[in-house]
Amino acid sequence: MNDDLRALYGWVRGSRERVFRWTESLPRDVYALECPDFAYGSIRNIHAHVVDCYQVWVAARLLGGPRPPDTAAGDVAAMRAAFSAVDDAMECAFSTVGDLDAPVVIDLPDWDPLTVTGRWLLMHPITHEFHHKGQMLALGRVLGHPYPAGPDTDLMEPFGTP
Repeated sequence: MNDDLRALYGWVRGSRERVFRWTESLPRDVYALECPDFAYGSIRNIHAHVVDCYQVWVAARLLGGPRPPDTAAGDVAAMRAAFSAVDDAMECAFSTVGDLDAPVVIDLPDWDPLTVTGRWLLMHPITHEFHHKGQMLALGRVLGHPYPAGPDTDLMEPFGTP
């Protein structure tokens, strides 16, 4: 089921791997350095926010699981483990959700109910991840550790090694 989205997500994972390689090259204090004037405060916190977005929209709202606690990964290795749980949730969704275009009603506190589809619930965190990758790379530049020249992190290449 949903082999087209499974393939797309494989490309997302390849793009994500480029970010992981970059973050692994950063000094640990740079990855977690708090910059209160920047989105979510640090590269690590932005990364954790991306995990949380997948967990809320896919694992909890699409798959009906409990809302997991916010991610508090301390280093890149822990963040890789957190994204492994994201990958598991996405694979579960690809394998079990039948009609991706059926309406899904989500009750949001202090808002009117939101009606979306399973496809939207899968795609929203993917596009959200790319938005936040840009923030991570911008913060890295501000901190003096720009992403190296080479394949961009927004290219989803359906071939070769990421």
